[in-house]
Amino acid sequence: SGGSRKVVAVIAVVVALALIGVTVWQVVPRLGAGNQPSTGPSASGSAGPVPTAAPTGRGGPTQPGQTVSVPPVPSPTATTQRNYNSPDRPKVAIPDVKPQGFVAPPPGSGMDRYLKQSLTWSDCRRNDVDAKCATIAVPLDYAKPDAQAITLFMLKIPATKPRVGSLFVNPGGPGYGGTDLATRFKRDGLEMYDIVGWDPRGTGESTPVQCHNGAEIDALMALDGSPDTPQELQALKDGWKQFAMGCLEKSGPLLAHISTVETVTDLDVMRQLVGDKQLTYLGYSYGTEIGAVYAEKYAKNVGRMVLDSAVNITEDESVVQASGFDLSLRNYAQWCADTKCALGGKTADENVKIVVDLFEKLDSQPLTVGSRKLTQSIAVDGVLLFFYFDQSTWGNLTSRINAARSGNGAPLLQTADSFRDRGADGQYASSLFGLIAINCVDGQDDGIERAMKDWEADKKIAPIFGKYFGPSVTCQQWPVQGTPPFEIHGKGAAPIVVVGGTGDSATPYQYAVWMAQQLESGVLVTYDGAGHATYGNDRSQCVDDAVVTYLADGVVPPYGLFCKS
Repeated sequence: SGGSRKVVAVIAVVVALALIGVTVWQVVPRLGAGNQPSTGPSASGSAGPVPTAAPTGRGGPTQPGQTVSVPPVPSPTATTQRNYNSPDRPKVAIPDVKPQGFVAPPPGSGMDRYLKQSLTWSDCRRNDVDAKCATIAVPLDYAKPDAQAITLFMLKIPATKPRVGSLFVNPGGPGYGGTDLATRFKRDGLEMYDIVGWDPRGTGESTPVQCHNGAEIDALMALDGSPDTPQELQALKDGWKQFAMGCLEKSGPLLAHISTVETVTDLDVMRQLVGDKQLTYLGYSYGTEIGAVYAEKYAKNVGRMVLDSAVNITEDESVVQASGFDLSLRNYAQWCADTKCALGGKTADENVKIVVDLFEKLDSQPLTVGSRKLTQSIAVDGVLLFFYFDQSTWGNLTSRINAARSGNGAPLLQTADSFRDRGADGQYASSLFGLIAINCVDGQDDGIERAMKDWEADKKIAPIFGKYFGPSVTCQQWPVQGTPPFEIHGKGAAPIVVVGGTGDSATPYQYAVWMAQQLESGVLVTYDGAGHATYGNDRSQCVDDAVVTYLADGVVPPYGLFCKS
């Protein structure tokens, strides 16, 4: 894809976090890495070429009471030249292991055997919601449909009004399953659809990626992700290479067959199995990449599609994810100054310095928390979690920062564990492993030497988190090769509604503008506010209405619909 050099993944997964008192869409930056998404233009004042005019012939008529406006965003340009030759990926034999989820293919031959398999739903209960669950088989390798098969797990919440079809939903990731989202999805006005979630290949209950776990991953997380010395850099490279080889040992051939392109093919198989002529779909965050790639590969099968919190499908690297988090930190620091929060700084700059000083101190003086330590990198994770939300959680963030400043690292360690899906038993959820493995097979890279130069560039673009996200040394050492880049335009697809938030920390607003422009049928909807994943999160009735009206009635919003609350 256009964003194939990406080493930062984005997820919008609903997680109930009692510790911060909210249910959230969580988007997780890629571990051991750092190259990608930036700032909301309304907050950052972008300069450069400004495409304020909407593409002609896109979107529906403006309805009474609607505002249409596209904030100024520079046009995307290919900012760097890349070889995509992955020079440091080891070429190693794939062990002949069969991880959980490997099954025999259904009866028959070729793809027919998969398209004619029976889809049998049975009663199940998830998140205190009555649902229907099913498993299907798909080829491990679509080029070899008569060889190994793998399992996909699906869940649906049946329609409660006369059924018109299925609405497939995906929360993002990669690495996160979508069955949980289906149970929580806001379906007011969409009761005519079965809401169908699935765990994409390599995730959840759909043949998940398996790696070494427990203490070995704790040690990996504790490494200095922004190395200051050659020794720290070598330790970081060695740690991630060891991790990668552990995933290969346990997952074997699965690692080479969990790409977004394969997931999109799975999605088209599921569309056929549920009997839908066209795909109706809503994806958040990385789920927007699934939708965009689907539109590229199966344009004529696109029905009504909504992509919320778009990823970068262009080759423009001028906007990195760390920039979005720098913006969020400054917004938090300004909020603290305005509300005289307990952080203590009188100005935004003073508050930023307080947080940065804590990070710098932890680099050489980590805090002991039982048998573990709150290191700089872990503390960064603990703070980042709060920038997926609005200011309603920021008082909680302040108390955790102040606890660490006073020598108690436990509260920030707790949020970092939540962020990285570490359970109380010290085991990490498979979502962490899927996040990394899918991202690494989804693209190619230019090796570690280039990654170090990219890190220097990131630090200039985003001076705070550009530094702390560190160099990308994970995918560069991954033991399977990645998918070659390809362009995404979705030529011939029905209108695709792309939602972007101006204050989104994890998928900066520019990405939504770029995606809406690059998809030949893209229609931009802007939410002028903070947080990640807008639809259904009680942020904007205007956005919710536009999404429901399109999915339910086929009424396309005007290009550039501008929503506040």
